[in-house]
Amino acid sequence: MKKMDLVSGYKGVVGLVFGNENSASSEDSYVERLLERISNGVLAEDRRSAMTELQAVVAESKGAQLAFGAMGFPVIMVVLKEERDDVEMVRGALETLVSALTPLDHVKGPKNEVQPALMNTDLLSREAESISLLLSLLSEEDFYIRYYTLQVLTVLLTNSLNRLQEAILTIPRGITRLMDMLMDREVIRNEALLLLTYLTREAEEIQKIVVFEGAFEKIFSIIKEEGGSDGGVVVQDCLELLNNLLRNNESNQILLRETMGFDPLISILKLRGSAYSFTQQKTINLLSALETINLLIVRGSEADPGKDAHKLTNKTVLVQKKALDNLLMLAVESQWAPVAVRCAALRCISDIIAAHPKNRDVLASKVLGEEPQVEAALNSILRIILRTSSMQEFLAADRIFNSFCEKNPDGQAMLTSTLIPQPQSMSHAPLEEDVNMSFGSMLIRGLTLGESDGDLEVCCRAASVLSHILMDNLQCKERVLRIELEAPMPSLGAAEPLMHRMVRYLALASSMKTKDGTGKAGYIQLIILKLLVTWLADCPNAVHCFLDSRPHLTYLLELVSNPSATVCTRGLAAVLLGECVIYNKSSDTGRDAFSIVDSISQKVGLTSYFLKFDEMQKSFLFSSAKPTQALKPLTRSTAASMAEIEDIDDSDLSDKKNEDHPLLSSMFDEHFVDIIKSLESSIRENIVDVYSRPKSEVAVVPAELEQRNGESDKDYVKRLKAFVEKQCSEIQKLLGRNATLAEELAKIGGGGASQSEQRASGALDRVQVETLRKDLHEASQRLEILKEEKAQIESDSSMYRNLAAKMESDLKSLSDAYNSLEQTNFHLEKEVKALKSGGSSVSSPDVEAIKAEAREEAQKESEAELNDLLVCLGQEQSKVEKLSARLLELGEDVEKLLEGIGDDMGLPEDDEEEED
Repeated sequence: MKKMDLVSGYKGVVGLVFGNENSASSEDSYVERLLERISNGVLAEDRRSAMTELQAVVAESKGAQLAFGAMGFPVIMVVLKEERDDVEMVRGALETLVSALTPLDHVKGPKNEVQPALMNTDLLSREAESISLLLSLLSEEDFYIRYYTLQVLTVLLTNSLNRLQEAILTIPRGITRLMDMLMDREVIRNEALLLLTYLTREAEEIQKIVVFEGAFEKIFSIIKEEGGSDGGVVVQDCLELLNNLLRNNESNQILLRETMGFDPLISILKLRGSAYSFTQQKTINLLSALETINLLIVRGSEADPGKDAHKLTNKTVLVQKKALDNLLMLAVESQWAPVAVRCAALRCISDIIAAHPKNRDVLASKVLGEEPQVEAALNSILRIILRTSSMQEFLAADRIFNSFCEKNPDGQAMLTSTLIPQPQSMSHAPLEEDVNMSFGSMLIRGLTLGESDGDLEVCCRAASVLSHILMDNLQCKERVLRIELEAPMPSLGAAEPLMHRMVRYLALASSMKTKDGTGKAGYIQLIILKLLVTWLADCPNAVHCFLDSRPHLTYLLELVSNPSATVCTRGLAAVLLGECVIYNKSSDTGRDAFSIVDSISQKVGLTSYFLKFDEMQKSFLFSSAKPTQALKPLTRSTAASMAEIEDIDDSDLSDKKNEDHPLLSSMFDEHFVDIIKSLESSIRENIVDVYSRPKSEVAVVPAELEQRNGESDKDYVKRLKAFVEKQCSEIQKLLGRNATLAEELAKIGGGGASQSEQRASGALDRVQVETLRKDLHEASQRLEILKEEKAQIESDSSMYRNLAAKMESDLKSLSDAYNSLEQTNFHLEKEVKALKSGGSSVSSPDVEAIKAEAREEAQKESEAELNDLLVCLGQEQSKVEKLSARLLELGEDVEKLLEGIGDDMGLPEDDEEEED
């Protein structure tokens, strides 16, 4: 049902192409008649004849292909399924399928014209049953049936890869049947090989099954049988299949390493027969084998410690199996090898020693050539850098020194120890006479070569190697600083430091014109600037040496603001100026950090200066700087173009005055770009800091501070006072101006771009945040102290409240006792009065005396107790007043705290007053 829907839909497309169904083309009618004869014919010979005619017309006409796709597949599938005994009929059906699925490139038509072959491929690949049927035909004994079946599957894979990969995975023993074809006759084997190269592309599950079916053994067996690198396109197909199986597949790489080993692969790199004979096919085969080496040793873009350890193991095993010797033969010793092969081999050498100390040591100890003309491998690679006419070969060889020197201080020190200048007579000797020179002598000779004829190409290449030797190694930087070169002619003066010679060449490059009239100055300047930036980084002595010559700073300021220089040239010059600030330990006037910043501000402007960083970060050299990028897979379609590497034509660069050389992106690697970004951040912070504060010391005493002849002390003091006031006013204005400028600079340093503004204001923001953080910390400490004091006062207040309550209770008890005494006294007086009225007059004096005595005694006792109580109350009142004052300072409501205390204490006193 599904197939009928597809076919009906396809007929609709046919109608659109050929017009209305009523006006069908002759091809359409013809194809329909042929299919009718095949389907319903009685005579076998007639049906075979119809199949032959159908194959012929489909192979020649797009209209016939389109018509076949609309109605032919069901008929052909029935033939393949039900007529296996009729070999000729099955052959014809398969040939017809191949013709219907193969685009007709020789038939010209509009660009947007429907491609019937692609539509037929899509239609057939949708049916899993059809794919299963085709795979079953591989078991047929007839050679042509197997051959045409493989061709049909290959065409389907070419045009509909993913769908067919999924379909084959679902068919039992589908891949096994394909692998069996590798052991078939040569023609079928080659066709199966080509099919497997398509099938295994970016399909990890299929790759594992293919390897499980013994792919490695079969691949290397075929390569050996075909003659290794000297073989034909079959060797290329084998290596492409091998690379598909190893690409990003760690388990397959481990399986190859631990079963067959790397020996069969390394043997492909060995040059046999005529070492100077390199056909295009041999070049492609060697490039494919070098790609295999690359896949084994280069990690992907994602950092994974497990995968890194696996790659290191591959590197170790490859070097143990003498792969480095074969690579050096291809890259260095074989002068007849094509540039593409030499470059690929050099890149493999670079990758095989990267982050591998033992392999670096092996390379450092390698000696090339035969006695007596032997030479260290590193010397030979340096000679390639200095001599080659190919920019790509220079870059590939330069990568080796980058890998050798990265995080290898011992190797850097070893190379630096050979840097000994040669006499002037030797430095101008022909290039051919450098065979017996040491590495360092050859490098210095390269650094100074070309000044006389104005071509600094060799110098800049040597400068690139020197930058690797100095990278992140302070001892090597200090040692190279001490190298002095003789002047080209005695009349030009004494010897000069190597650094000064490099700065002179930098200035010379901006004005030079190369012999062929092309614009190489841009990348020559960039490479020399990279050397200087690397040299000055974290090396105050190098900064001091650079600033020893005043014209250096002047030229650098001009270069930063030179509109004709490239973006990266201005940017690196700005970084170099920044290093003269952040690594400047000088206190000499005119060469200290403050003077450098002042010069930048006056000659360039800080806003414009910081803008150079932002422009450089946006340039393609920095934006394209990424970890090691995987090479584009080498396939049949790309092999021919990759085998014939052509350098970028320098004449094309003359039209790109303000653009950087495209091949330099490989030199601005991830590590160097990270260094630049780190330096930029430090430069911004330090310049803002220096610019927003005055110089810390003033060495010169102004003449106004001296007392003049005949000037009185009073006038002298008055003049000094006016001078100091004036100086203070100017200093305050200067500080205010600098702070304002620094703040504005931090805000607008990026030219308005939000990202740049954030970077420019970062230093000021950090200073402000740090200040606020300190203030907040101090305020927090004060708050904690106040909280502790408040808790203590609250504790004391609670204690005194309890004490006051106790005193109040005691006072009330005393008042009650006094009231009881008064009542007793009252009763006694009543009794006395009664006695007076009822008794004799003789006893009266006695009663009065007793009453007076009792009153006096009671009064004395009461007064003593009251005095003691008043003394205590006085002391407590003084404490309460002090506590009240402290509580007021802390913001407590004293009236509320004392509310209710002592309200009823007045009653006894009132009674006492009334009594008095």
